Amino acid sequence: MTKILVVDDDPQILQTLQINLRARKYDVTAAATGTVALEQAEVWRPDLVVLDLGLPDIDGVDVIHGLRGWTAVPIVVLSGRAGSRDKVAALDAGADDYVTKPFGVDELLARIRAATRRRAGGEETGRTARIGRYTIDLSDKVVHGTEPDVPDLRLTPIEWRLMEILLRHPGKLITQHQLLEQIWGPNFTSHTHYLRQYMAQLRHKLEPDPTHPRHLLTELGMGYRFAP
Repeated sequence: MTKILVVDDDPQILQTLQINLRARKYDVTAAATGTVALEQAEVWRPDLVVLDLGLPDIDGVDVIHGLRGWTAVPIVVLSGRAGSRDKVAALDAGADDYVTKPFGVDELLARIRAATRRRAGGEETGRTARIGRYTIDLSDKVVHGTEPDVPDLRLTPIEWRLMEILLRHPGKLITQHQLLEQIWGPNFTSHTHYLRQYMAQLRHKLEPDPTHPRHLLTELGMGYRFAP
């Protein structure tokens, strides 16, 4: 049974989440402070953490840092902080996803399922992926057309690097800062126009409708996500 630690100082939210998660056969424990959350995580070893940022004792971002010091457990942030700066700070600290309050339970459950699937399959998954009428093979660095009238594609080295990061973490939100640092280096983390340019190129090449992408998604002000 998947073990989920829910961290929030709102008793109503804790109760709602515990009821909904237990109804879906998750094993759930709760914490109302960051200190208790870190202690419970060390003792109980959850498979996933749902974390509020606005805790009464320790900021949620510091809790993420504390967890990331010793565990790669998936962390889904559930917070009323809607600003992109807060979201990026949490994601850069090591959170796997971010859901803003007020939230829909179905959306949160979908994010939890996606995060637990990534953990079950290993953080870096899949060597191939399907986007539109193309199959992308990360091992051989080839993009094959899946129909006789669809020719194979060529991607530039930077396009390949961008695709590798996104496709190896399906469903996970990767921040602009993380992508820029990994592809261009730490001196280029403010050059977000690089990402806009290359993502536009990839969508034009791969997505059936580049103006309404289904797989290479932008999370405004935060980063990008590959949706299988």
